Amino acid sequence: MKKILLPLMGLATLTAPANAKGRFETYDLQGFKLHVYYTHDAMDNASYIIEGAQTLVTMEHPLFKENAAEFDAYIAGLGKPVEQRIADYHVGTTGPHDVAMAEGMPRFVAGPVYDGIMRHFAHAFGDTIVDMPTGRTEEIAFGTTHQWAGVPFAFAPGASSDFPAASILIGGQLYYTHWAPARAHMSHLQINSPAAIEAEKAEAEKALSSGAELFIGGHGGAARADTVRFKIDYLRTLQRLLDENDTPETLTAAIRAAWPKLPGTEDVPALAEALLSAK
Repeated sequence: MKKILLPLMGLATLTAPANAKGRFETYDLQGFKLHVYYTHDAMDNASYIIEGAQTLVTMEHPLFKENAAEFDAYIAGLGKPVEQRIADYHVGTTGPHDVAMAEGMPRFVAGPVYDGIMRHFAHAFGDTIVDMPTGRTEEIAFGTTHQWAGVPFAFAPGASSDFPAASILIGGQLYYTHWAPARAHMSHLQINSPAAIEAEKAEAEKALSSGAELFIGGHGGAARADTVRFKIDYLRTLQRLLDENDTPETLTAAIRAAWPKLPGTEDVPALAEALLSAK
C-alpha cells in the first residue's frame, strides 16, 4: 500500500494499492474524514466514505464489479460499521442493504428512464457491472437534516435540470451534487439546453455560498471553491457564445478557442449540437 502526500491539495492523502483499478484520497476535516474513491471507470464515477468517530456513511457505490471489490475491501480495512448508505443517483453495489435516497429518487429509479439506462449499461458492459440492489429504501425529504456517523447531512434539491438528484451539505464542509465541478469542458449529458446552463449556474452559485470547503459529486471527485468559480465563469461564457453562434461548427470552434487547453475538447461538438438543438 503506497501513500503519497499531495501538498497542493491541502490535507489530502492518496492511497494506491498495487495493481489497483481505482485510487483513494483521504481528507481530514473538522470532526470527520472524507475518503474519495476514483473508480477510473467508463463514466468517470466517484464513490465516497464519510468516516465518523465510530461509524461510516457510504455514498454512490461503484457500478463495476472490480471497483465494488476494491471499495468494499477499503471499507473493511477501516474497521468500522456502515451506519448509512446513500444512493443519490448511482445505486451501485448496495446489494441487499438498506439505502437512503433523496426525495423523488426511488420513483425515478423504478421508472422507465433509469431502467433504460441500466439496460443500456448491461448491454454495453455485460456481467462486468453489478446487479440492481434489493434492499429497503428510505426516502429523505428535501429541507431535512439527518445525523449519521455523528455528522449532519442536509438534503436540498440539486440543479433543476438534473432532477431528481439532490445537493447534500455534509458537516457544513462538504457540498455534494450529481456532477462535481471540474476544470474541464462540460458534457452534453449534464447541460443540453440554455435552461440547463442557467440551472447549473444557479446550483453552482448556491454551492459556493454554502460555506463548504470541498465540493464532490458522483461524476468527478473532490474540488475546491476556485473550481466552482471556474465552473460559473465557464457557464457564463458558454451562454454568451451560444447567443453569438448559430451553427454547431462555429459554436464548437468558439468554445474551443475560449479554452484552448481545457480537457474534454473531443466532447465539445456533441455539447454544441445539443445546446443549439434546444435553442
